[in-house]
Amino acid sequence: MNQVLEIERCDLNIKNNNSSHHTDLNGEERLIVRRGEPFNIILHLKPGSKEFKLDESSFTFIVETGPLPRKESDTQVSFNLCNSTVDTEWSASAINNPSENTLCVYINSSPNSPIGVYSLSLDQEGQKTHLGQFTLLFNAWCPRDAVYMHNERKRKEYVLSQHGQIYKGTYKRIKGTPWNFGQFESGILDICLKILDENPKFVSDADKDCSARRNPIYVTRVLSAMINSNDDRGVLVGEWYDFSGGVHPGAWIGSGDILHKWAESGPVRYGQCWVFAALACTVSRALGIPCRVVTNFRSAHDTDANLVIENLYNDNAEKISSDSIWNFHVWVDSWMTRPDLGPEYDGWQTSDPTPQEPSDGVFCCGPASLRAIKEGELTKKYDTPFIFAEVNADVVDMLHLSNGEVIRFSGSTKSVGCFISTKAVGSDERHDITHQYKYPEGSKEERQVYEKAQHHNKLQQRGEEPGLHLKIKLADNMILGSDFEVYTVLTNNHMEVRTCNFLFFANAVSYSGKRGESCGFASDKVEVLPGEERRLSLKLKYDSYGSVITSDRLIQLSAFAFDKQTIDYSKTEKTIVLDEPDIDIKLMGDATVNQPVTANLTLLNPLPEQLQDCSFTIEGVGLTDGKPITVKTGAVGPKEEAKASVEFSPSSSGSTVLLVNFDSNKLSNIKSFVNVVVKEGETN
Repeated sequence: MNQVLEIERCDLNIKNNNSSHHTDLNGEERLIVRRGEPFNIILHLKPGSKEFKLDESSFTFIVETGPLPRKESDTQVSFNLCNSTVDTEWSASAINNPSENTLCVYINSSPNSPIGVYSLSLDQEGQKTHLGQFTLLFNAWCPRDAVYMHNERKRKEYVLSQHGQIYKGTYKRIKGTPWNFGQFESGILDICLKILDENPKFVSDADKDCSARRNPIYVTRVLSAMINSNDDRGVLVGEWYDFSGGVHPGAWIGSGDILHKWAESGPVRYGQCWVFAALACTVSRALGIPCRVVTNFRSAHDTDANLVIENLYNDNAEKISSDSIWNFHVWVDSWMTRPDLGPEYDGWQTSDPTPQEPSDGVFCCGPASLRAIKEGELTKKYDTPFIFAEVNADVVDMLHLSNGEVIRFSGSTKSVGCFISTKAVGSDERHDITHQYKYPEGSKEERQVYEKAQHHNKLQQRGEEPGLHLKIKLADNMILGSDFEVYTVLTNNHMEVRTCNFLFFANAVSYSGKRGESCGFASDKVEVLPGEERRLSLKLKYDSYGSVITSDRLIQLSAFAFDKQTIDYSKTEKTIVLDEPDIDIKLMGDATVNQPVTANLTLLNPLPEQLQDCSFTIEGVGLTDGKPITVKTGAVGPKEEAKASVEFSPSSSGSTVLLVNFDSNKLSNIKSFVNVVVKEGETN
């Protein structure tokens, strides 16, 4: 008969295991390991127990995950003790230490195991002992894992880094916004696992869903649907117009606050694309999937799936079509293999949790292989045609005349998908990754890919290039709160005189390209000789634009010129982003663990009017205990400084980032950050 060892207790060796599995930033309260890599536990035997001998033992370990563990679903696995572990499947080996009456057991998980919370038990001749729980994550350090990333610097950036930069603005004025991902902060991992358990696929078939969690493709698609709340009790409610009853999307500076609010009370109000993407990045990194946040400037939203953005105007220069081009749009790329597509499609995969268009009846998007997007392989799942159009659609401008005739008067093959950006590895610099998504604009390869993608919808070019040309010229300083002048130049490249109606509009616009109210208009009727230029100026006054612009601080300028006699038209647009004030951040003294330190914050009000309800909010990993700290400063007069002193006590040493946000009734979502090095406290 095989021996049955009497076990007094099991030491999960949390500190050492978490350190070797790159999960030590989660703390030491629980065992968190990455799949495909061994961890060890120490079994303390009761006094007087027999000495352990492998050939006389009957050790069967059982690991289980999910509410309905089953061997057929690989959510329940049994494996015996062997001479050594095997790196391709669940296995265990042991080293006996008779002097300490302990047995050190090494357990290796399968690199294809479902992720989640597992229970670990030991069966000896039918006598079962519960040894404890552990959480299993994807493993970018394991070559056999589907998310393996061979470069250590990239693993540190895309799995372990808790802060980043999200790029916003316009393609000509790109601005990095700091964000606290905070995937290792207290409670966040549990919330990320709760997101998986709240998804409708789990609710309808928990066994099938838990089994599918072995696959990062499946998990990423679930997250794409669950980060928004359109079809479920997902994390974030999207809103682009009315923000009453919630938090303005621009006010968030980190993911932790949103995730905690969701866990406590359900869908959180409100988010826009960069918030959806930041949350997806936090959850992906927390679960072990390498992830980066990506911004696409001049991002097309193709509503009819013909790979063409059709801007249709009436003869009053009013747009009457539904296709649009967003000033910028933010999504995420996740790193994984694509066995469903073939090895050539491995690597970065795009997914987008912002609810734009349904996919298989659900508001989600991706993951789509970057290789498939770049090569125009639109039959490759998931949602490749939609993302291809976002970065590579052609644009056609058409006029719908009062007699019913539709005339194409301009267009572009190069205006969509500009300066696709993500944070550089190991620094706060912007890294341009446009070349990963598309061939150079206008190149032979780019046109070949587009024509292949078009299939039978290829745009038929017709007509000659118009002979009227427009350009918009900007002022040097366009500071929020100031008045400034812009102008447009009309050039007649015909050999004949043109008599033109000349219109120049200024409208508030959201980052998604939706026009708001007018903040300026000028018009003229001009006779333009061959080769001649005519200029039309427009004064943009704060009194006009201040009350209508959104917190994106964007103004869209549109110029039109048309000669109705010769049916000759020209149009140009330019979106400007107004300069915002800086926040001055000064730390008063060194930052030391468990010692209070004060940050002095200053912002100059650039507006010619008083700011009400002013406040500064700070947040930082290891600095503010996972929660934002807000200090209200009341009213600040025009051209006066808003000031605040905020005290916080760092909880851990090392390099981190302090994020700051300023908010008020007239000036909001002003962000800045400072790098902080926290010193160890003195020990007695």
